Amino acid sequence: MKRLIASLLAALSLCTSSLASSEGPAWDKFPKERVTDLAALQHGAKLFVNYCLNCHAASFMRYNRLKDIGLTDDQIKKNLLFATDKVGDLMTVSLAAKDAKEWFGAQPPDLTVIARSRAGANGSGADYLYTYMRTFYRDETRPTGWNNLVFPSVGMPHVLWELQGEQRAIHAEEKDPHDPAKTVHVFKGFEQTKPGTLSKADYDLAVADLVAYLQWMGEPAQNQRVRMGVWVLLFLSVFTLIAWRLNAAYWKDVK
Repeated sequence: MKRLIASLLAALSLCTSSLASSEGPAWDKFPKERVTDLAALQHGAKLFVNYCLNCHAASFMRYNRLKDIGLTDDQIKKNLLFATDKVGDLMTVSLAAKDAKEWFGAQPPDLTVIARSRAGANGSGADYLYTYMRTFYRDETRPTGWNNLVFPSVGMPHVLWELQGEQRAIHAEEKDPHDPAKTVHVFKGFEQTKPGTLSKADYDLAVADLVAYLQWMGEPAQNQRVRMGVWVLLFLSVFTLIAWRLNAAYWKDVK
């Protein structure tokens, strides 16, 4: 429990300024249907292991839990495990905290419950992650060469740049609507400077799958819980109808 609390505090501390208020760009809506699509979750798990698990741990998730999204032990071993890992192991990383702090300025947060911890005034945690992973842009003033629209001055490099390609942010100077004597720096959009291996639509879909997996990982039983909740509500509705009719039958002869 102490490890979980410490992980959550570390995760939240890295982006408090971008989450605690409604300022900044609006977050795009994450396609929620991906969370119930097993193929999407499996693809997201593959992206997570290949691109995220090098630096970010998911130390409260075991590989064998991936069987809940339709993978077998053999598929997990062949496609998602590192050479020294076992199916029952936790998703940890070998990156030392000291090295992480030196390279990135802070230790990368644990991602087990990242989608649940990122909710803010602009939307859900999944909305934030979906927007975050699609708004990296080249910025040579940053140590990593990358910046992010929803997390300015981010310490994390763009790990999916080969898939998305490179883009630059276009800004313009406009008059401040609250003070015409001043000007403000306004974001106008992105311009692709180098293509990636995926088209924009395919990259957006890949990010959606990755975020769907992160959403699922935060609560692997959520889909089962939702299905069970529907049946419980149906049962209660039927039971209420029966109870109402029984009550009417019981009191019909009472004057």
